[in-house]
Amino acid sequence: MERKTIYKLAGAIAALAVISVPALGMAGGKDLMYHLQNRGDLGPLNRSDIAYLQAEAPAPTSMDGTINASDWASTYPYIVTTWQDNNKNSYVTDYLEQDPYLTNIYEGYGFAKDYGSARGHEYTLTDVAKTQRPHPMANCLTCKTPNFAKLVNDQGVAVYKMDFNEVLGMMEENISCYTCHGNEPGNGGMLTVTHSYVRKALGDSMSSIDPANLACGQCHIEYYFTPEDKETMMPYHDVAGMSPEAILAYYDSFDFADWTQEATGTKMLKAQHPEFETVLQGKHAGLLNCADCHMPIEQAEDGTVYHSHLLASPLENETLLSTCVSCHGDTDMVNMVHRIQDRVTARETEIGNRLSELKDTLAAAVASGNFSEEELDAVRRLHREAQWFFDYDYVENSEGAHNSELAMSCLDTAEAKINEAMALLGRE
Repeated sequence: MERKTIYKLAGAIAALAVISVPALGMAGGKDLMYHLQNRGDLGPLNRSDIAYLQAEAPAPTSMDGTINASDWASTYPYIVTTWQDNNKNSYVTDYLEQDPYLTNIYEGYGFAKDYGSARGHEYTLTDVAKTQRPHPMANCLTCKTPNFAKLVNDQGVAVYKMDFNEVLGMMEENISCYTCHGNEPGNGGMLTVTHSYVRKALGDSMSSIDPANLACGQCHIEYYFTPEDKETMMPYHDVAGMSPEAILAYYDSFDFADWTQEATGTKMLKAQHPEFETVLQGKHAGLLNCADCHMPIEQAEDGTVYHSHLLASPLENETLLSTCVSCHGDTDMVNMVHRIQDRVTARETEIGNRLSELKDTLAAAVASGNFSEEELDAVRRLHREAQWFFDYDYVENSEGAHNSELAMSCLDTAEAKINEAMALLGRE
């Protein structure tokens, strides 16, 4: 069974992102350079092996004053080179072809027209420009380019309502250095939250979250567009509010819906890609951050130690896989995670097809005229909730690898609500 491909080269953007040739010195009676090049019994490289440059920021060459990757290339050559290597992640899976039930359950919404897997960050602007999903306003560019974040930071939330094509023509670069570092040089691994909605939503709660997770979580989140300003916004204010139950309650509190499905009359929610929330609700959050699992620490031939910015799955990178050893010992992690993903994927297919059946059954009930609006609304509520919990798992992209307990819990909850709804429709 094919897994959704985003996890193979994860789209996390994180980063303790600076490099330098380590200074020579004595460590355990050995020269530091020799010590690093001959790890042997000393284990893998870690953050303490990185001697961060104290660099000056270069003059920006972008029209909007954003310092782009090419501006940093002479200062951080290995980082920029590995960042450019994300263009190797170019394969796209057509989810509508892979999982045909999606076209039915998303009926009336853009994802029923076009839904493919994300690929490397080198393609973000290309992909958002060519999608068949409608995108009349500029808010669809929120996480596709640092130039949009800079535009919002400079001009305010009115930017979100601007014409998509007009703003697209102003964008100069795909997701890049500014997204996680602003225009700062990254001295000491400095990270910056450049998306204003993160600060607005989380406020002081940001201090409790690992900066590398925040850097990724700026984009790898569940979000919605505010009804009044069409501003991108996060539906919670702290980590405690990041559970699927709490987010659903948040949306319910002001009767928010992404669309009303014509055939059923259900006010539907479309989950986005809640990797940030899923990780922070799981056991890994207290031990690891996104960079630990997706950005291996590497050493160049000249001795430079740096975080690679070729974003990788730990299942496909021996350096990243070694981080699992401290907790999992000699477990075959590749086999273990694939078993989890296979189990979650099979369950997704089962529940997705049952959701499609519920949608058709409810649509028939609406058309029949045999049910009162009160009776139909009770089913619509369950329909909305069942699809929310299913979707929350389906679109998270790790297939349970980030938080298998939450993935299965969401699918179990979706099934229970489907069963309850079908019973109300006379279909046990």
